[in-house]
Amino acid sequence: MLGKLAVVAALTVLAVPAIAADVAFPDKFRDGRHVKSMVINKGHALYGAVGGMHHIYANAKAMAGYKAGKFANGSVITFDLFEAVDKDNAIAEGAHKAVVVMAKDSKKYQATDGWGYQVFDPKTKKGSLDAKAQADCHACHVAQKDKDFVFSSLRD
Repeated sequence: MLGKLAVVAALTVLAVPAIAADVAFPDKFRDGRHVKSMVINKGHALYGAVGGMHHIYANAKAMAGYKAGKFANGSVITFDLFEAVDKDNAIAEGAHKAVVVMAKDSKKYQATDGWGYQVFDPKTKKGSLDAKAQADCHACHVAQKDKDFVFSSLRD
């Protein structure tokens, strides 16, 4: 799974500026606010990279950013990715696939508009994205520039 994320990210063609590759694993991220959950099914453009059940969490600074539409330094958004298992007319969590993180630091991540990106193995807590793959993540997030590069939003 983590290899697939790197492959999908590598398909984006762009000049790669210097990017810090040191986004930290967000210990106790589930103690933050649960923003929402969703399932990416087969047929979605991102299924190969991040298909499955997502639970999105935000720390206090990120929660303020969701409400304001602009995220302050120190904002951390985490999505916990699981296989989505369809059984007995219900969709449930399967295997834990990855922990995906966006962290805001306007100085450290200047090359990606203030956001650092990382995909962690949930067992080892080791990140798999190099600077090129992080730039590729951001290339996708540029489509959300008007939302400070964040795809998710709070539920009503």
